[in-house]
Amino acid sequence: MVRLLSDPVRWRLMRELASGDQRVRELTAAAGQPQNLVSYHLRQLRLGGLVTARRSSFDGRDTYYSLDLEGCAQALAGAASALHPGLALFPAAATESAAAPEAGRRRVLFVCTGNSGRSPMAEALLSHRAGARVEAASAGIRPRPMHPDAVAVMRDRYRIDIGGHRPVHVETVADERFDYVISLCDKAREACPEFPSRPGLIHWSLPDPAAGEGGLTGYPAFERTAAELDTRIRFLLPALAETMLAAG
Repeated sequence: MVRLLSDPVRWRLMRELASGDQRVRELTAAAGQPQNLVSYHLRQLRLGGLVTARRSSFDGRDTYYSLDLEGCAQALAGAASALHPGLALFPAAATESAAAPEAGRRRVLFVCTGNSGRSPMAEALLSHRAGARVEAASAGIRPRPMHPDAVAVMRDRYRIDIGGHRPVHVETVADERFDYVISLCDKAREACPEFPSRPGLIHWSLPDPAAGEGGLTGYPAFERTAAELDTRIRFLLPALAETMLAAG
């Protein structure tokens, strides 16, 4: 990992991907480097297990690159341990705040296409893990009824009941204040309205479990989606906590 990230272009790409999934042209613009050079470095990062890629569900000619957060954590821990056993890194324990001042809470909106699977699962997982520190919400660009497999996975795997969730259209909440808006599918990213509160925009490119994107269908597809959301949310919490400390 140290060798891979010693290159300034690769480090810049990793820093860009730390803020959300991006396409090659976006990474090229951010790095100020030719596309062929950026593609080369992305390939090296993929081979090193630090970055993953998947075709866009909005435009199949595009590819979204993502930081493999678990892979990065393992590689970093391995590098530290290789230097000296006393430097072994241990995952920080999640801490729940029993109460948080209303003014200090971060508001996060998750958006997907139907608000019937990915975004309500993300809303529930963030609420579960963050407690009173964060207020989570979700919406869709074309709302549909809740998918029964989403409800079943959250109940079976996380003991969270989302059966009472009622999908809402993103336009109905666009005027509310949010600190962050996280789009969970490529279609939602392209169709999201403007938010007057000017929240931070983050994109997580997740396949649609209801459509069988990514090779799985039914319950297993939603199970995989929930697991990826849970991983991303666990890594999101320290970033939210950092912004709260900075604001305070």
